Amino acid sequence: MAQSTELLGPSPFATDPGDELPVGVQLGWRLRALISTGRLPSGDRLPSFRRLAEWAGVNVNTVRAVYAGLEQEGLVVSRQGAGTFVAEGIEPAPQLEEIAAEALRRASEAGLSARELAIVATACASIPGSPSDLGRPAPPPSDLPDPPAEADEGIEVRHELRRQVGRLEAELASYVRDLPDDLPTAHHSAEAHIASVGELERTRDTLIAQLSEAQKAAELRAREEGRARARRRELLDTAAPEEGGGPLAKAMSWWRTRS
Repeated sequence: MAQSTELLGPSPFATDPGDELPVGVQLGWRLRALISTGRLPSGDRLPSFRRLAEWAGVNVNTVRAVYAGLEQEGLVVSRQGAGTFVAEGIEPAPQLEEIAAEALRRASEAGLSARELAIVATACASIPGSPSDLGRPAPPPSDLPDPPAEADEGIEVRHELRRQVGRLEAELASYVRDLPDDLPTAHHSAEAHIASVGELERTRDTLIAQLSEAQKAAELRAREEGRARARRRELLDTAAPEEGGGPLAKAMSWWRTRS
């Protein structure tokens, strides 16, 4: 579909049918970028299907599918007879645009294309152990069979220790992203055997130490995230979406002059 001749200047939402990314993906990513950076804040109304289709040079059904995908992800909400709006409760990260623009600038200076940068960044982020890989597998549960009755060790003591270990492992599972890398790990034998009271006590004590450190790290992370949220709110309060020279800011400025 051709762009409207009434619009002055090239549309920042125009898609490239010859790109390896489908036009719907191209358009969806641009809208996600505007929402995630706060250029398109909660409560703002998105363009109508027909208007955005005209701006992007795509079929109306493509825009309808893009909006449906955004709604499924919880980024937008549709209101019967009113249109589609950015969902409430989304915490924007204005610094993303600055980070992206700086990365693009450095890639350009090195003679690299934006597509090469995007491919490598996506590949790096998807490899386990990357900075974006915040999780870590939880310790395996203690699922060895109960030991037979023995006269030299208290069965009840062993059962109680195993219950304690199980509770600690379950609680620790919710803190896997906060476990420091240099913590000692609870011993797990390479072959199945009946753990002695001493082994269970060492495992329990190690898990207690891990849990304590993970809880401290979680509290520190929560404080840092709180400060980061406050900083993002401050950035949003001190800079209107139209201000700034980034490409997303320019896209919103173009958008609003035609709304």
